[in-house]
Amino acid sequence: QVQLVESGGGSVQAEGSLRLSCVYSHYTKSMGWFRQAPGKEREGVVCVDYSGATTYYADSVKGRFTISRDMTKNTLYLQMNSLKPEDTAMYYCASRFLWCSGSKTQYNYWGQGTQVTVSS
Repeated sequence: QVQLVESGGGSVQAEGSLRLSCVYSHYTKSMGWFRQAPGKEREGVVCVDYSGATTYYADSVKGRFTISRDMTKNTLYLQMNSLKPEDTAMYYCASRFLWCSGSKTQYNYWGQGTQVTVSS
């Protein structure tokens, strides 16, 4: 059983920044961030695998969001810059035992989510 606990969400104005954190009990082969806006499907944002390779699944965040991890602290991060109102969503940390995937059905464990609200 892998436990994931996100934090760092909040309310910011457009062009602001937030850094989300996800503390995990065990590292798995890949870990990623997903988001779900009201009335929309949960979508993959970005994933990092054991080798450190990252894969972006949401083109709209490229150049603005960065995933990283600190294995000494068992923490995954999502640095979000130049935030836009369309980034408003619940953000989830997820892990899986295989390589990165953009499909939410491929992940084994999920955190409870942290809300990000961006106002214009």
